Amino acid sequence: MIKKLDRYIIKKYLVTFMYTIVMISVVSVAMDVSERIGKFISNDLSFKEVALDYYVHFIPWLNGELWPLFAFLSVIFFTSRMARDSEIIAMLSAGMNYTRILRPMIIGAGIVASLHWIGENYVIPQSTFQLNEFKSKYISRSIKKVLSNDIQFYISEDQKIYCRYYDKKDSSLRYFRLEHFNEGGNLKSILKADRLTYVKDIDKWRAKNYEMRSFGRLDERIKIGRTEQLDTSLNMKPGDFIRHSKQMEIMSTPELKEYIKYEELRGLDNTKRYTIEAYKRTAGPFTIFILTLIGATIGTKKIRGGLGMHLAIGVGLGATYAVLSKFSETFASNLSIPPLIGVWVPNILFYLISIYLYKKAQK
Repeated sequence: MIKKLDRYIIKKYLVTFMYTIVMISVVSVAMDVSERIGKFISNDLSFKEVALDYYVHFIPWLNGELWPLFAFLSVIFFTSRMARDSEIIAMLSAGMNYTRILRPMIIGAGIVASLHWIGENYVIPQSTFQLNEFKSKYISRSIKKVLSNDIQFYISEDQKIYCRYYDKKDSSLRYFRLEHFNEGGNLKSILKADRLTYVKDIDKWRAKNYEMRSFGRLDERIKIGRTEQLDTSLNMKPGDFIRHSKQMEIMSTPELKEYIKYEELRGLDNTKRYTIEAYKRTAGPFTIFILTLIGATIGTKKIRGGLGMHLAIGVGLGATYAVLSKFSETFASNLSIPPLIGVWVPNILFYLISIYLYKKAQK
């Protein structure tokens, strides 16, 4: 049952957390405006377009990965003030258990972690997609990369495609080749076409000037269509030839998991970063609980230097966590470390730190 003390501490947690978000977001937007103002003016963008099409999506993207650190600093800030005003000492002197004081902070962390989980898995990816669309149109065209030359990948377990050139303007492939294999891995058929164009209305690919070869055990059949057209369904779309520089950030978690399966099915060995991203979206909310516990054990202890010293310790630990997370993610991406372990190593280490600080906390 949530009592008056719980509501008091939870309110302090959430209000301080929202204040931290607003303060850092305002400063970040101001810095971004000063950097982008030239681009906005040169593209003749109105205030409404910049505000609604860019900054409405910029703020969620900015806060996405920083919520655990915001929660950490918020806990340190309001618990330090409570310690300074002797509120913590009064609670302990009245015989209140230290774990009882931490309970509303963990409840507050649960509220923030739940919102963070929903945002990371469903809301922020959609917002990031809109942000990247705006950037690719007005700020940096390098965000989108077109696979244009010598493209080769599997579109299913038994079908492999190759094309010499992809033209984004009309979604066409030049000098296309489709290889179909049987269960034993032997070549079953080949489709060659000088040009393969995607027809959106019928959701099929249209081959022009094509040649089709089918291989049996003892025979070979050839069909040549010099002036004919062949409409065929293939397990690929024009979007498969376009890559965002941060493709994984614009996908919701269900889309991300489907994409990983799809790429693995096509035989592409580029899914490790996407797997790491999927694990990060689960590990992030747990980070809020761990950092809240660390922040509480630091902030509730009344020390010389007060709030300033607490914030200095908090910023130091927060920076250490951020650096450790990046190192761990890099090692998981480039070495043979399993993605799950690479993502969770910082949480495990900081959980051990939180247990140590809890045992040493002022009781």
